Amino acid sequence: MWKIIGIIVAVLIGGFVLIQLLPIGKDHANPPVVQEPNWDSPQTRELAMAACGDCHSNETAWPAYSKIAPISWLVTNHVQEGRSSLNFSEWNRPQDGAEEAAGITNGGEMPPAYYKIMQKGARLTTAEKDALVKGMLATFGGNLNSPRGEGGEGGEGG
Repeated sequence: MWKIIGIIVAVLIGGFVLIQLLPIGKDHANPPVVQEPNWDSPQTRELAMAACGDCHSNETAWPAYSKIAPISWLVTNHVQEGRSSLNFSEWNRPQDGAEEAAGITNGGEMPPAYYKIMQKGARLTTAEKDALVKGMLATFGGNLNSPRGEGGEGGEGG
């Protein structure tokens, strides 16, 4: 019995070590910042970068856990998806998610709950969240209706 458990543990450890050698999710280069939006205030930029910047800009801070597979695969994919929908660092190209940003943030859909657990800066107080939403409306336009359902799902205060 113990021999079988030992073999299983050895295989699992060996598999974990081998997947670290795969290049998937290891591209943590930040492209240059080309152009930022014309932020309505420095406070809006500060709040947006603290709560959203790691996934929605080219100024991602890659924490240590983002270099360990399979978490690295998930983190890299999430950043790529975030940058493709809304990227504060490439305002020279169309930003499909800009007008939805305030509504999604107001509805509690962004930043995601798992991200707030990992990143202290993403845990906004109610006042900070309200200021960010107001600043996003002033900077990007749009409205407070989330495209995924009025008010989103969480409704949490940040």
